[in-house]
Amino acid sequence: MISIYDWFGYELPIGERYKLIKEAGFDGVLLWWSEDFGRGYYRNGPQIAREAGLFIENIHAPIQNQHDLWLDNLNGEALTDCYLKCIEDCANFEIPTMVVHLPDEDHLHNALGLDRIKRIADRAEQLNVNVALENLWNLTNLAYMLEQVDSLHIGFCYDSGHHYRYYPDKDLLSLYGSRLMAVHLHDDNGSYAQHGLPFDGTLDWSTIMRRIVEVNYPGPISIEVMNWDYTSLMPKQFLHEAYKRAKRLEALCKTE
Repeated sequence: MISIYDWFGYELPIGERYKLIKEAGFDGVLLWWSEDFGRGYYRNGPQIAREAGLFIENIHAPIQNQHDLWLDNLNGEALTDCYLKCIEDCANFEIPTMVVHLPDEDHLHNALGLDRIKRIADRAEQLNVNVALENLWNLTNLAYMLEQVDSLHIGFCYDSGHHYRYYPDKDLLSLYGSRLMAVHLHDDNGSYAQHGLPFDGTLDWSTIMRRIVEVNYPGPISIEVMNWDYTSLMPKQFLHEAYKRAKRLEALCKTE
């Protein structure tokens, strides 16, 4: 199974977007779960994607206020409530997993933040939804929460581009692969040293895919690529190229 982040660039009506994704060969999509970045009314996404023949692998919770999660104020409570509502949305829309950004290294975890993650874990357990904490420049917070919250519904979203941008010397998949619930695969050749097509940058994909196989990850090969450095390609061309790269990643899994 192969999936792609649904908002891969280009201004396209959502129905056409999902049609092109399906025609390129993808089985599923990762959904951004807010109106941010010009997405519009995002709650129609699951139905439109499924009508196009795509499965919904996960949703990505909003990120704009991610650092509020540790704050003892109304903003912190509002963000916690937002994440709890996203879990409820996953249950209502029959989406198995939500991906979340924790605050970064400039915002160190605290007791209130741990309590909030435990509240999130409780709601996830009640509704049988997985919450995958994504690696960015946040390893201190990520490691702490994975160590302190012992729940089968709190796990790890591995992002290859973020890994090698921020912590290239850390073997994140060996450290946290047993909690792996989602992957975001992309290369480091993009404008922001990330979100390029696999095999266009410097990442060692043979090693990355071997690590994913070693931890027995059962989920799809999921790429989170953007067209930022491929603007000469039409949407259909970009998606077909993205699918070919994803198939190469899948082939690496089968040879390991």
